[in-house]
Amino acid sequence: MGNVADQGSRFRCGTSSGSCGCQVRIVRGRQSRRPEGAVAMRGKSYTFFIASTPGKLRKVIVPAYILHGIAVLALIGAISVTAAVGAYSRMLWKVSNYNALRHDQETLKKQYRQLQSTVNDTNQRLDSLQSLATEVAMTYGVLRYHPAAFDQSDNPIDAQDAFDRSIEQYTFLKRNASVIAVSSGGLHLLSAMSFANSSYTPAIWPVMGHITASFGERLDPFSGEGAFHTGVDVASDYGAPVHATADGVITIAANHAGYGRLVVVDHGFGLTTWYAHLSAFSAVPGARVKRGEVVGYAGISGRSTGPHVHYEVRMNNAPINPWRYMKSTPAGD
Repeated sequence: MGNVADQGSRFRCGTSSGSCGCQVRIVRGRQSRRPEGAVAMRGKSYTFFIASTPGKLRKVIVPAYILHGIAVLALIGAISVTAAVGAYSRMLWKVSNYNALRHDQETLKKQYRQLQSTVNDTNQRLDSLQSLATEVAMTYGVLRYHPAAFDQSDNPIDAQDAFDRSIEQYTFLKRNASVIAVSSGGLHLLSAMSFANSSYTPAIWPVMGHITASFGERLDPFSGEGAFHTGVDVASDYGAPVHATADGVITIAANHAGYGRLVVVDHGFGLTTWYAHLSAFSAVPGARVKRGEVVGYAGISGRSTGPHVHYEVRMNNAPINPWRYMKSTPAGD
């Protein structure tokens, strides 16, 4: 290295290979070096020394607030990128869950359609077998399927119970299908007219009067809400005689909530008739009755708005429309 100049002077140091690219400053008699790219702080700014060409330095002064702003922007950018990545990940997760739920929904819809088709097919088979079983049984006496025990609930029709009964009926009839087929033996079954004229088949009105409420959906006269009416209401004078609509055996003659004084006649082969809201009984359980015999008298017992008879026809304890069994023949004829 060459000679050192006086304090505060500047010079270049030389080597055998040439300039070293450093600037030497003498401060208070001591030698100092500042390498290329050095940074010095001056108050609220930063000074950058950049070697643009060999042996020359270029000084750049940058205010501190600019560097701080760049740092803040970089931090905000990093946070934004992180948030965007998180939001995108959550979106992917939601889309994946949505697709899975949609697939499950489509699967459930398909299973429901299959189940509905199976139920419709089962109901058709049940109706066919029930009709065949009843006609064959009425003719040859091959089936003795008794109705279920009397339900003591206020509402005798329950959707789940009806469904269970349908399955039970279908299972029973399916098991006895071969018996029905063998019993028929290829013979002609009863015609609709002869079946309707059977003494064990309901075929007359239970009481003289007129129908005030039909079978099916209606507005409940007490609650005002929609309800399923399990029979027909025949308005009549208080105390008017109520007649059995077919031959059978009295199985129930007692008070029942909602029905009031109730008489149930079992006609065999799962067929029963119900007579409700009576004012009095004229038969006892176990007694045999013929079509047209008096089993009670019209009244207003139970949930009733006036003198009438609530009349039901049931097959294996499932209510069916009584109108199909009610001919123009007056009660008692």
